Amino acid sequence: MSDLEPDPEQPASPAVRFLLAAMIVVVLVVVAGGTAWWLYSQKPSEQSARPAGPCPDTLLHVVAAPEIAPVVRDAARTVNNGADCGAIGVTAQEPAVTASAPEQPDVWIPSSSAWLRISLVGGVEAYRVDGDPIARSPIVLAGPATIANRYASGDRTSWMRLLAGVAGHQIPAVTMPDPLHSSVGMLAVYAIQTAMASSTPDAGIAQLRALTLRSRLKDAAADPAALLQKVAAQTDANAAANEIGVFPITEQQLTTYQRAGNAVPLTGSFPSDGLIEADYPYAVSTSTKHAELAAKLRAAIGKPQLTEAGFRTYAMKNTVQVPERSDQLLAPAVQWAQYRSLAFQVLLLIDASGSMNKPATDKSGRPTTKAGLLRDSGLAATQVLGDDTSVGMWFFNTPNPKSPPHTEVVPFGPINDKVGAVTRRQALATAMRGYKAPNEAGTPLFQTILDAQAVMRPKVKPNTITLLIVLSDGADAESTYSMPKKTFLARLGKVQDQKSPVPVIGVGFGPDADMATLNDIAKATDGKAIAAKNPADLSSAMAQAFLAAHAPV
Repeated sequence: MSDLEPDPEQPASPAVRFLLAAMIVVVLVVVAGGTAWWLYSQKPSEQSARPAGPCPDTLLHVVAAPEIAPVVRDAARTVNNGADCGAIGVTAQEPAVTASAPEQPDVWIPSSSAWLRISLVGGVEAYRVDGDPIARSPIVLAGPATIANRYASGDRTSWMRLLAGVAGHQIPAVTMPDPLHSSVGMLAVYAIQTAMASSTPDAGIAQLRALTLRSRLKDAAADPAALLQKVAAQTDANAAANEIGVFPITEQQLTTYQRAGNAVPLTGSFPSDGLIEADYPYAVSTSTKHAELAAKLRAAIGKPQLTEAGFRTYAMKNTVQVPERSDQLLAPAVQWAQYRSLAFQVLLLIDASGSMNKPATDKSGRPTTKAGLLRDSGLAATQVLGDDTSVGMWFFNTPNPKSPPHTEVVPFGPINDKVGAVTRRQALATAMRGYKAPNEAGTPLFQTILDAQAVMRPKVKPNTITLLIVLSDGADAESTYSMPKKTFLARLGKVQDQKSPVPVIGVGFGPDADMATLNDIAKATDGKAIAAKNPADLSSAMAQAFLAAHAPV
Protein backbone atom coordinates (compact mmCIF):
# COMPACT_ATOMS: atom_id res chain seq x y z
CA MET A 1 0.00 0.00 0.00
CA SER A 2 1.06 3.56 -0.57
CA ASP A 3 1.67 5.93 2.33
CA LEU A 4 -0.17 8.62 0.40
CA GLU A 5 -2.78 10.11 2.73
CA PRO A 6 -6.25 11.06 1.49
CA ASP A 7 -7.73 14.50 1.74
CA PRO A 8 -10.25 15.67 4.03
CA GLU A 9 -44.07 -12.59 11.62
CA GLN A 10 -46.47 -9.31 12.86
CA PRO A 11 -46.07 -5.79 11.78
CA ALA A 12 -44.19 -3.66 14.28
CA SER A 13 -46.01 -1.25 16.57
CA PRO A 14 -47.14 1.84 14.65
CA ALA A 15 -46.06 4.14 17.47
CA VAL A 16 -42.54 2.76 17.37
CA ARG A 17 -42.59 2.87 13.63
CA PHE A 18 -43.23 6.51 13.14
CA LEU A 19 -41.90 8.39 16.13
CA LEU A 20 -38.27 9.25 15.61
CA ALA A 21 -38.19 10.49 19.17
CA ALA A 22 -38.96 6.98 20.36
CA MET A 23 -35.98 5.70 18.43
CA ILE A 24 -33.73 8.30 20.02
CA VAL A 25 -34.98 7.45 23.49
CA VAL A 26 -34.28 3.75 22.93
CA VAL A 27 -30.73 4.48 21.86
CA LEU A 28 -30.11 6.83 24.78
CA VAL A 29 -31.45 4.30 27.26
CA VAL A 30 -29.16 1.71 25.75
CA VAL A 31 -26.06 3.80 26.34
CA ALA A 32 -27.12 5.91 29.33
CA GLY A 33 -24.74 6.02 32.24
CA GLY A 34 -21.91 4.58 30.18
CA THR A 35 -22.19 1.17 28.59
CA ALA A 36 -24.07 -1.11 30.99
CA TRP A 37 -26.29 -2.53 28.24
CA TRP A 38 -23.30 -3.40 26.08
CA LEU A 39 -21.30 -4.89 28.90
CA TYR A 40 -24.05 -7.16 30.17
CA SER A 41 -24.82 -8.32 26.61
CA GLN A 42 -21.46 -10.08 26.42
CA LYS A 43 -21.48 -13.86 26.51
CA PRO A 44 -20.32 -15.28 29.87
CA SER A 45 -17.78 -17.47 28.08
CA GLU A 46 -16.12 -14.34 26.72
CA GLN A 47 -15.55 -12.82 30.15
CA SER A 48 -12.33 -13.43 32.00
CA ALA A 49 -10.73 -12.39 35.26
CA ARG A 50 -7.32 -10.77 35.51
CA PRO A 51 -5.08 -12.88 33.25
CA ALA A 52 -2.81 -15.17 35.24
CA GLY A 53 -0.01 -14.82 32.72
CA PRO A 54 1.86 -17.60 30.94
CA CYS A 55 4.30 -18.21 33.80
CA PRO A 56 4.07 -18.63 37.60
CA ASP A 57 6.59 -15.85 38.27
CA THR A 58 4.64 -13.19 36.33
CA LEU A 59 4.31 -9.91 38.21
CA LEU A 60 3.11 -7.53 35.50
CA HIS A 61 0.04 -8.84 33.70
CA VAL A 62 -0.22 -7.30 30.23
CA VAL A 63 -3.14 -7.71 27.86
CA ALA A 64 -2.69 -6.54 24.26
CA ALA A 65 -4.87 -6.63 21.16
CA PRO A 66 -3.95 -9.81 19.22
CA GLU A 67 -2.38 -8.01 16.26
CA ILE A 68 0.09 -6.02 18.42
CA ALA A 69 0.69 -8.71 21.05
CA PRO A 70 3.66 -10.30 19.19
CA VAL A 71 5.56 -6.98 19.25
CA VAL A 72 4.77 -6.49 22.94
CA ARG A 73 5.79 -10.08 23.71
CA ASP A 74 9.14 -9.59 21.98
CA ALA A 75 9.72 -6.43 24.04
CA ALA A 76 8.80 -8.29 27.23
CA ARG A 77 11.51 -10.87 26.48
CA THR A 78 14.14 -8.14 26.55
CA VAL A 79 13.02 -7.18 30.06
CA ASN A 80 12.77 -10.86 31.03
CA ASN A 81 16.46 -11.34 30.08
CA GLY A 82 15.57 -13.07 26.85
CA ALA A 83 13.26 -15.62 28.41
CA ASP A 84 9.65 -16.29 27.57
CA CYS A 85 8.88 -16.53 31.26
CA GLY A 86 9.69 -13.81 33.71
CA ALA A 87 8.30 -10.81 35.52
CA ILE A 88 6.23 -9.68 32.53
CA GLY A 89 3.52 -11.87 31.02
CA VAL A 90 1.70 -10.88 27.84
CA THR A 91 -1.74 -12.19 26.87
CA ALA A 92 -3.31 -11.59 23.46
CA GLN A 93 -7.00 -10.76 23.86
CA GLU A 94 -9.67 -8.92 21.93
CA PRO A 95 -10.49 -5.58 23.62
CA ALA A 96 -14.20 -6.40 23.82
CA VAL A 97 -13.38 -9.39 26.03
CA THR A 98 -11.03 -7.42 28.26
CA ALA A 99 -13.50 -4.54 28.54
CA SER A 100 -16.23 -6.84 29.85
CA ALA A 101 -14.01 -8.71 32.30
CA PRO A 102 -14.69 -8.20 36.03
CA GLU A 103 -11.01 -7.48 36.64
CA GLN A 104 -8.52 -5.59 34.52
CA PRO A 105 -4.80 -6.18 33.76
CA ASP A 106 -1.85 -4.15 35.00
CA VAL A 107 -1.19 -2.90 31.48
CA TRP A 108 -3.75 -2.84 28.70
CA ILE A 109 -2.98 -2.11 25.05
CA PRO A 110 -6.34 -2.23 23.24
CA SER A 111 -6.79 -1.39 19.57
CA SER A 112 -8.62 1.83 20.38
CA SER A 113 -8.51 4.29 23.26
CA ALA A 114 -12.31 4.13 23.21
CA TRP A 115 -12.17 0.78 25.01
CA LEU A 116 -10.69 2.47 28.07
CA ARG A 117 -13.93 4.43 28.40
CA ILE A 118 -16.06 1.34 27.87
CA SER A 119 -14.39 -1.05 30.33
CA LEU A 120 -16.38 -2.53 33.20
CA VAL A 121 -14.06 -1.72 36.10
CA GLY A 122 -13.63 2.00 36.60
CA GLY A 123 -13.51 2.96 32.93
CA VAL A 124 -10.93 5.49 31.86
CA GLU A 125 -10.26 6.48 35.49
CA ALA A 126 -8.88 2.98 36.16
CA TYR A 127 -5.92 3.67 33.89
CA ARG A 128 -3.15 6.17 33.47
CA VAL A 129 -2.15 6.90 29.89
CA ASP A 130 1.07 8.88 29.57
CA GLY A 131 2.01 10.19 26.17
CA ASP A 132 0.75 9.29 22.74
CA PRO A 133 -0.44 5.85 21.70
CA ILE A 134 2.45 3.50 20.99
CA ALA A 135 1.07 2.64 17.55
CA ARG A 136 -1.66 3.51 15.06
CA SER A 137 -3.27 1.89 12.06
CA PRO A 138 -5.88 3.53 9.82
CA ILE A 139 -9.01 1.66 8.80
CA VAL A 140 -8.90 0.90 5.08
CA LEU A 141 -11.42 -0.58 2.69
CA ALA A 142 -9.99 -3.87 1.47
CA GLY A 143 -11.15 -6.09 -1.35
CA PRO A 144 -9.90 -8.44 -4.05
CA ALA A 145 -7.77 -6.57 -6.55
CA THR A 146 -10.07 -7.73 -9.36
CA ILE A 147 -12.88 -5.41 -8.16
CA ALA A 148 -10.83 -2.56 -6.68
CA ASN A 149 -11.58 -0.16 -9.54
CA ARG A 150 -15.31 -0.44 -8.81
CA TYR A 151 -15.00 1.44 -5.54
CA ALA A 152 -11.56 3.04 -5.48
CA SER A 153 -9.04 5.01 -7.52
CA GLY A 154 -5.68 3.66 -6.51
CA ASP A 155 -5.49 3.96 -2.73
CA ARG A 156 -8.27 6.56 -2.59
CA THR A 157 -11.94 5.87 -2.02
CA SER A 158 -14.86 7.13 0.07
CA TRP A 159 -17.74 5.64 2.06
CA MET A 160 -20.14 7.50 -0.25
CA ARG A 161 -18.53 5.89 -3.28
CA LEU A 162 -18.87 2.48 -1.60
CA LEU A 163 -22.55 3.21 -0.94
CA ALA A 164 -23.09 4.24 -4.56
CA GLY A 165 -21.35 1.09 -5.80
CA VAL A 166 -23.46 -1.15 -3.60
CA ALA A 167 -26.72 0.65 -4.42
CA GLY A 168 -25.86 0.52 -8.13
CA HIS A 169 -24.97 -3.18 -7.93
CA GLN A 170 -21.42 -2.62 -9.20
CA ILE A 171 -19.96 -4.15 -6.02
CA PRO A 172 -20.98 -7.79 -5.50
CA ALA A 173 -20.74 -7.83 -1.71
CA VAL A 174 -19.77 -5.77 1.34
CA THR A 175 -18.94 -7.35 4.70
CA MET A 176 -18.61 -5.58 8.05
CA PRO A 177 -17.33 -6.61 11.47
CA ASP A 178 -19.67 -6.46 14.46
CA PRO A 179 -19.41 -2.89 15.84
CA LEU A 180 -20.21 -4.03 19.40
CA HIS A 181 -17.41 -6.60 19.56
CA SER A 182 -14.74 -5.35 17.16
CA SER A 183 -12.63 -2.20 17.11
CA VAL A 184 -12.65 -2.19 13.33
CA GLY A 185 -16.45 -2.49 13.27
CA MET A 186 -17.02 0.16 15.95
CA LEU A 187 -14.64 2.66 14.33
CA ALA A 188 -15.85 1.95 10.79
CA VAL A 189 -19.50 2.53 11.73
CA TYR A 190 -18.61 5.84 13.38
CA ALA A 191 -16.63 6.84 10.27
CA ILE A 192 -19.56 5.93 8.04
CA GLN A 193 -21.89 8.07 10.16
CA THR A 194 -19.43 10.95 9.92
CA ALA A 195 -19.12 10.60 6.15
CA MET A 196 -22.88 10.54 5.64
CA ALA A 197 -23.31 13.56 7.92
CA SER A 198 -20.88 15.51 5.74
CA SER A 199 -22.86 14.57 2.61
CA THR A 200 -26.05 16.41 3.64
CA PRO A 201 -27.10 19.06 6.18
CA ASP A 202 -30.07 16.88 7.19
CA ALA A 203 -29.28 14.48 10.04
CA GLY A 204 -32.20 12.18 9.19
CA ILE A 205 -31.11 11.75 5.59
CA ALA A 206 -27.52 11.15 6.73
CA GLN A 207 -28.63 8.35 9.07
CA LEU A 208 -30.81 6.87 6.37
CA ARG A 209 -27.86 6.80 3.98
CA ALA A 210 -25.79 4.98 6.58
CA LEU A 211 -28.56 2.43 7.10
CA THR A 212 -28.90 2.05 3.33
CA LEU A 213 -25.35 0.71 3.33
CA ARG A 214 -26.14 -1.41 6.41
CA SER A 215 -29.15 -2.96 4.65
CA ARG A 216 -26.99 -4.23 1.80
CA LEU A 217 -24.32 -6.04 3.80
CA LYS A 218 -23.50 -9.65 3.01
CA ASP A 219 -22.54 -10.14 6.66
CA ALA A 220 -22.86 -7.51 9.39
CA ALA A 221 -21.17 -9.39 12.23
CA ALA A 222 -17.97 -10.82 10.80
CA ASP A 223 -14.73 -11.23 12.72
CA PRO A 224 -11.91 -9.26 11.01
CA ALA A 225 -9.24 -11.94 11.54
CA ALA A 226 -11.63 -14.68 10.41
CA LEU A 227 -12.41 -12.66 7.29
CA LEU A 228 -8.76 -12.54 6.32
CA GLN A 229 -8.42 -16.28 6.98
CA LYS A 230 -11.46 -16.92 4.79
CA VAL A 231 -9.99 -14.90 1.93
CA ALA A 232 -6.60 -16.58 2.40
CA ALA A 233 -8.28 -19.97 1.95
CA GLN A 234 -9.64 -18.91 -1.44
CA THR A 235 -7.89 -19.56 -4.72
CA ASP A 236 -10.46 -17.81 -6.94
CA ALA A 237 -10.61 -14.02 -6.69
CA ASN A 238 -14.08 -13.88 -8.23
CA ALA A 239 -15.39 -16.29 -5.60
CA ALA A 240 -13.84 -14.15 -2.86
CA ALA A 241 -15.40 -11.05 -4.37
CA ASN A 242 -18.86 -12.62 -4.41
CA GLU A 243 -18.70 -14.27 -0.98
CA ILE A 244 -16.91 -11.54 0.99
CA GLY A 245 -16.37 -8.58 -1.31
CA VAL A 246 -15.22 -5.31 0.24
CA PHE A 247 -14.62 -4.97 3.97
CA PRO A 248 -12.94 -2.60 6.43
CA ILE A 249 -9.75 -3.73 8.13
CA THR A 250 -6.76 -2.06 9.72
CA GLU A 251 -3.87 -1.23 7.44
CA GLN A 252 -1.61 -3.36 9.66
CA GLN A 253 -3.81 -6.44 9.30
CA LEU A 254 -3.98 -5.94 5.54
CA THR A 255 -0.20 -5.51 5.31
CA THR A 256 0.29 -8.76 7.21
CA TYR A 257 -2.04 -10.51 4.77
CA GLN A 258 -0.26 -9.05 1.75
CA ARG A 259 3.16 -10.14 3.00
CA ALA A 260 1.95 -13.74 3.29
CA GLY A 261 1.68 -14.08 -0.50
CA ASN A 262 -1.87 -15.44 -0.57
CA ALA A 263 -3.48 -16.60 -3.81
CA VAL A 264 -6.11 -13.86 -3.79
CA PRO A 265 -4.44 -10.42 -3.71
CA LEU A 266 -6.17 -7.78 -1.58
CA THR A 267 -5.82 -4.03 -2.07
CA GLY A 268 -6.61 -1.35 0.46
CA SER A 269 -7.89 2.18 0.00
CA PHE A 270 -8.29 5.13 2.37
CA PRO A 271 -11.87 6.50 2.66
CA SER A 272 -11.20 10.22 2.45
CA ASP A 273 -14.64 11.25 3.74
CA GLY A 274 -14.24 9.24 6.94
CA LEU A 275 -10.65 8.24 7.61
CA ILE A 276 -10.36 6.88 11.14
CA GLU A 277 -7.49 5.26 12.99
CA ALA A 278 -7.18 2.38 15.41
CA ASP A 279 -4.79 3.68 18.05
CA TYR A 280 -3.01 1.53 20.61
CA PRO A 281 -2.73 3.36 23.95
CA TYR A 282 -0.32 2.12 26.59
CA ALA A 283 -2.64 2.15 29.60
CA VAL A 284 -1.27 1.37 33.07
CA SER A 285 -3.67 0.41 35.82
CA THR A 286 -3.80 2.97 38.61
CA SER A 287 -3.87 0.08 41.08
CA THR A 288 -0.82 -1.78 39.82
CA LYS A 289 2.07 -2.37 42.21
CA HIS A 290 4.56 -2.62 39.38
CA ALA A 291 4.53 0.78 37.68
CA GLU A 292 8.32 0.76 37.22
CA LEU A 293 8.14 -2.57 35.43
CA ALA A 294 5.39 -1.16 33.22
CA ALA A 295 7.64 1.78 32.34
CA LYS A 296 10.48 -0.58 31.39
CA LEU A 297 8.20 -2.51 29.08
CA ARG A 298 7.00 0.63 27.34
CA ALA A 299 10.56 1.77 26.76
CA ALA A 300 11.39 -1.63 25.26
CA ILE A 301 8.66 -1.41 22.61
CA GLY A 302 10.62 0.18 19.79
CA LYS A 303 9.31 2.11 16.81
CA PRO A 304 11.34 0.06 14.29
CA GLN A 305 9.72 -3.13 15.58
CA LEU A 306 6.25 -1.60 15.32
CA THR A 307 6.92 -0.34 11.81
CA GLU A 308 8.26 -3.72 10.76
CA ALA A 309 5.02 -5.27 12.04
CA GLY A 310 3.01 -2.96 9.78
CA PHE A 311 1.97 -0.29 12.28
CA ARG A 312 2.40 3.46 12.02
CA THR A 313 3.99 5.38 14.87
CA TYR A 314 2.52 8.72 13.83
CA ALA A 315 -0.97 10.09 13.27
CA MET A 316 -2.29 10.54 9.75
CA LYS A 317 -3.73 13.87 8.68
CA ASN A 318 -7.44 14.64 8.33
CA THR A 319 -8.62 11.75 10.46
CA VAL A 320 -12.00 11.53 12.17
CA GLN A 321 -11.62 12.13 15.89
CA VAL A 322 -13.14 9.43 18.09
CA PRO A 323 -15.55 11.11 20.52
CA GLU A 324 -14.68 11.26 24.21
CA ARG A 325 -18.21 10.29 25.25
CA SER A 326 -18.81 6.56 24.91
CA ASP A 327 -22.52 7.05 24.18
CA GLN A 328 -21.70 9.09 21.07
CA LEU A 329 -19.62 6.19 19.79
CA LEU A 330 -21.94 3.38 20.89
CA ALA A 331 -25.27 4.90 19.80
CA PRO A 332 -24.59 4.46 16.06
CA ALA A 333 -23.02 1.06 16.79
CA VAL A 334 -26.17 -0.11 18.59
CA GLN A 335 -28.42 1.21 15.82
CA TRP A 336 -26.24 -0.53 13.25
CA ALA A 337 -25.98 -3.84 15.15
CA GLN A 338 -29.72 -4.02 15.89
CA TYR A 339 -30.86 -2.92 12.44
CA ARG A 340 -33.94 -4.81 11.31
CA SER A 341 -34.30 -5.63 7.64
CA LEU A 342 -37.73 -4.35 6.65
CA ALA A 343 -39.35 -3.77 3.30
CA PHE A 344 -41.53 -0.73 2.66
CA GLN A 345 -44.77 -0.32 0.75
CA VAL A 346 -45.52 3.31 -0.02
CA LEU A 347 -48.41 4.90 -1.87
CA LEU A 348 -47.74 8.55 -2.71
CA LEU A 349 -50.85 10.73 -2.83
CA ILE A 350 -50.10 14.00 -4.64
CA ASP A 351 -52.40 17.03 -4.40
CA ALA A 352 -52.97 18.39 -7.93
CA SER A 353 -55.74 20.84 -7.05
CA GLY A 354 -55.96 24.51 -7.94
CA SER A 355 -54.95 25.67 -4.45
CA MET A 356 -51.48 24.31 -5.10
CA ASN A 357 -50.85 27.19 -7.51
CA LYS A 358 -50.87 29.76 -4.71
CA PRO A 359 -47.62 31.66 -4.12
CA ALA A 360 -45.08 30.32 -1.63
CA THR A 361 -41.44 30.82 -0.78
CA ASP A 362 -38.86 28.22 0.05
CA LYS A 363 -36.49 28.43 3.03
CA SER A 364 -33.98 30.42 1.03
CA GLY A 365 -36.62 33.09 0.33
CA ARG A 366 -36.96 32.22 -3.34
CA PRO A 367 -40.49 32.89 -4.63
CA THR A 368 -42.29 29.86 -6.00
CA THR A 369 -45.68 28.17 -5.64
CA LYS A 370 -46.95 25.33 -3.52
CA ALA A 371 -46.89 23.22 -6.68
CA GLY A 372 -43.26 24.17 -7.22
CA LEU A 373 -42.34 23.12 -3.70
CA LEU A 374 -44.23 19.88 -4.13
CA ARG A 375 -42.68 19.13 -7.51
CA ASP A 376 -39.16 19.49 -6.13
CA SER A 377 -40.03 17.55 -2.97
CA GLY A 378 -41.52 14.69 -4.96
CA LEU A 379 -38.34 14.43 -6.98
CA ALA A 380 -36.35 14.32 -3.74
CA ALA A 381 -38.64 11.57 -2.44
CA THR A 382 -37.84 9.30 -5.36
CA GLN A 383 -34.19 9.42 -4.32
CA VAL A 384 -34.85 8.58 -0.66
CA LEU A 385 -36.88 5.43 -1.37
CA GLY A 386 -34.68 2.34 -1.02
CA ASP A 387 -34.40 -0.65 -3.35
CA ASP A 388 -36.54 -2.72 -0.95
CA THR A 389 -39.53 -0.41 -1.51
CA SER A 390 -42.71 -1.09 -3.44
CA VAL A 391 -44.36 2.15 -4.46
CA GLY A 392 -47.17 3.70 -6.46
CA MET A 393 -48.38 7.25 -7.09
CA TRP A 394 -51.80 8.88 -7.37
CA PHE A 395 -52.67 12.46 -8.25
CA PHE A 396 -55.89 13.70 -6.65
CA ASN A 397 -58.04 16.55 -7.98
CA THR A 398 -61.38 17.20 -9.69
CA PRO A 399 -60.97 19.40 -12.76
CA ASN A 400 -64.72 19.01 -13.32
CA PRO A 401 -67.66 17.72 -11.22
CA LYS A 402 -67.67 14.32 -12.93
CA SER A 403 -63.93 13.67 -12.45
CA PRO A 404 -62.91 10.74 -10.24
CA PRO A 405 -61.24 11.82 -6.98
CA HIS A 406 -57.85 10.48 -7.98
CA THR A 407 -55.85 9.12 -10.91
CA GLU A 408 -53.21 6.43 -10.81
CA VAL A 409 -50.09 7.96 -12.33
CA VAL A 410 -47.61 5.18 -11.51
CA PRO A 411 -48.98 1.69 -10.78
CA PHE A 412 -47.96 0.12 -7.46
CA GLY A 413 -45.08 -2.37 -7.51
CA PRO A 414 -41.35 -2.88 -6.71
CA ILE A 415 -39.40 0.30 -7.29
CA ASN A 416 -36.80 -1.30 -9.56
CA ASP A 417 -39.28 -3.23 -11.72
CA LYS A 418 -40.08 -1.94 -15.17
CA VAL A 419 -43.09 0.23 -15.96
CA GLY A 420 -43.02 0.19 -19.71
CA ALA A 421 -39.50 0.92 -20.87
CA VAL A 422 -38.22 2.44 -17.59
CA THR A 423 -37.98 1.43 -13.94
CA ARG A 424 -40.71 2.47 -11.54
CA ARG A 425 -38.26 4.84 -9.84
CA GLN A 426 -37.64 6.57 -13.17
CA ALA A 427 -41.38 6.67 -13.86
CA LEU A 428 -41.94 8.41 -10.51
CA ALA A 429 -39.33 11.02 -11.30
CA THR A 430 -40.78 11.64 -14.77
CA ALA A 431 -44.30 12.01 -13.32
CA MET A 432 -43.09 14.56 -10.76
CA ARG A 433 -41.16 16.58 -13.33
CA GLY A 434 -44.36 16.83 -15.39
CA TYR A 435 -46.58 17.62 -12.39
CA LYS A 436 -49.01 20.53 -12.88
CA ALA A 437 -52.12 21.62 -10.99
CA PRO A 438 -55.12 22.92 -13.00
CA ASN A 439 -56.30 26.27 -11.63
CA GLU A 440 -59.95 25.32 -11.09
CA ALA A 441 -59.46 21.77 -9.80
CA GLY A 442 -61.04 20.80 -6.47
CA THR A 443 -59.32 18.93 -3.61
CA PRO A 444 -60.87 15.54 -2.72
CA LEU A 445 -58.28 14.91 0.03
CA PHE A 446 -60.50 12.96 2.42
CA GLN A 447 -62.00 10.60 -0.15
CA THR A 448 -58.56 9.91 -1.62
CA ILE A 449 -57.15 8.91 1.77
CA LEU A 450 -60.10 6.62 2.47
CA ASP A 451 -59.72 4.98 -0.94
CA ALA A 452 -55.97 4.61 -0.50
CA GLN A 453 -56.44 3.00 2.92
CA ALA A 454 -58.84 0.48 1.35
CA VAL A 455 -56.28 -0.35 -1.37
CA MET A 456 -53.25 -0.66 0.91
CA ARG A 457 -54.68 -2.50 3.95
CA PRO A 458 -54.90 -5.86 2.11
CA LYS A 459 -51.23 -5.45 1.16
CA VAL A 460 -50.03 -5.32 4.78
CA LYS A 461 -47.75 -8.25 5.59
CA PRO A 462 -45.15 -9.28 8.20
CA ASN A 463 -41.76 -7.55 8.25
CA THR A 464 -43.06 -4.88 5.89
CA ILE A 465 -43.96 -1.28 6.65
CA THR A 466 -46.97 0.01 4.72
CA LEU A 467 -47.42 3.79 4.43
CA LEU A 468 -49.50 6.48 2.80
CA ILE A 469 -47.54 9.65 2.14
CA VAL A 470 -49.79 12.60 1.36
CA LEU A 471 -48.32 15.73 -0.23
CA SER A 472 -50.92 18.48 0.05
CA ASP A 473 -51.83 21.86 1.51
CA GLY A 474 -54.16 19.98 3.84
CA ALA A 475 -57.48 21.31 2.60
CA ASP A 476 -60.46 19.24 1.49
CA ALA A 477 -62.61 21.59 -0.57
CA GLU A 478 -64.47 22.45 -3.77
CA SER A 479 -65.19 18.92 -4.97
CA THR A 480 -68.25 16.69 -5.17
CA TYR A 481 -66.44 14.36 -2.79
CA SER A 482 -66.01 16.91 -0.01
CA MET A 483 -67.23 15.96 3.45
CA PRO A 484 -67.05 17.49 6.94
CA LYS A 485 -63.79 16.72 8.70
CA LYS A 486 -65.71 15.16 11.61
CA THR A 487 -67.41 12.73 9.24
CA PHE A 488 -64.13 11.87 7.55
CA LEU A 489 -62.27 11.27 10.81
CA ALA A 490 -65.08 9.04 12.06
CA ARG A 491 -64.91 6.96 8.88
CA LEU A 492 -61.12 6.89 9.04
CA GLY A 493 -61.22 5.70 12.65
CA LYS A 494 -63.63 2.88 11.85
CA VAL A 495 -61.34 1.38 9.22
CA GLN A 496 -58.21 1.37 11.39
CA ASP A 497 -56.95 -2.11 12.24
CA GLN A 498 -53.94 -2.65 14.52
CA LYS A 499 -53.25 -5.93 12.69
CA SER A 500 -53.12 -4.14 9.34
CA PRO A 501 -51.91 -0.59 10.10
CA VAL A 502 -51.51 1.90 7.28
CA PRO A 503 -50.21 5.12 8.87
CA VAL A 504 -50.43 8.41 7.02
CA ILE A 505 -47.50 10.80 6.76
CA GLY A 506 -48.97 14.15 5.80
CA VAL A 507 -46.66 16.79 4.37
CA GLY A 508 -48.22 20.25 4.27
CA PHE A 509 -47.02 22.77 1.70
CA GLY A 510 -47.08 26.54 1.97
CA PRO A 511 -47.62 29.07 4.77
CA ASP A 512 -51.40 28.49 4.86
CA ALA A 513 -51.27 24.69 4.83
CA ASP A 514 -53.99 23.19 7.04
CA MET A 515 -51.58 21.50 9.45
CA ALA A 516 -54.37 21.00 12.00
CA THR A 517 -56.16 18.67 9.59
CA LEU A 518 -52.97 16.84 8.67
CA ASN A 519 -52.20 16.41 12.38
CA ASP A 520 -55.67 15.01 12.99
CA ILE A 521 -55.15 12.51 10.17
CA ALA A 522 -51.74 11.55 11.51
CA LYS A 523 -53.13 11.09 15.03
CA ALA A 524 -55.96 8.88 13.77
CA THR A 525 -53.54 6.59 11.92
CA ASP A 526 -50.44 6.70 14.17
CA GLY A 527 -48.69 8.65 11.47
CA LYS A 528 -46.91 11.99 11.35
CA ALA A 529 -47.54 15.50 10.00
CA ILE A 530 -44.73 17.73 8.73
CA ALA A 531 -44.81 21.31 7.49
CA ALA A 532 -42.68 21.66 4.36
CA LYS A 533 -41.21 24.87 3.01
CA ASN A 534 -38.26 23.30 1.28
CA PRO A 535 -37.79 20.25 -0.99
CA ALA A 536 -35.49 18.70 1.63
CA ASP A 537 -38.29 18.68 4.19
CA LEU A 538 -40.04 15.76 2.52
CA SER A 539 -36.85 13.73 2.29
CA SER A 540 -36.19 14.45 5.95
CA ALA A 541 -39.73 13.46 6.95
CA MET A 542 -39.49 10.21 5.04
CA ALA A 543 -36.04 9.54 6.47
CA GLN A 544 -37.41 10.01 10.00
CA ALA A 545 -40.23 7.56 9.36
CA PHE A 546 -37.90 4.95 7.91
CA LEU A 547 -35.40 5.42 10.74
CA ALA A 548 -38.09 4.98 13.38
CA ALA A 549 -39.18 1.77 11.69
CA HIS A 550 -35.63 0.46 11.99
CA ALA A 551 -35.17 1.58 15.61
CA PRO A 552 -33.81 -1.00 18.05
CA VAL A 553 -36.62 -2.61 20.06
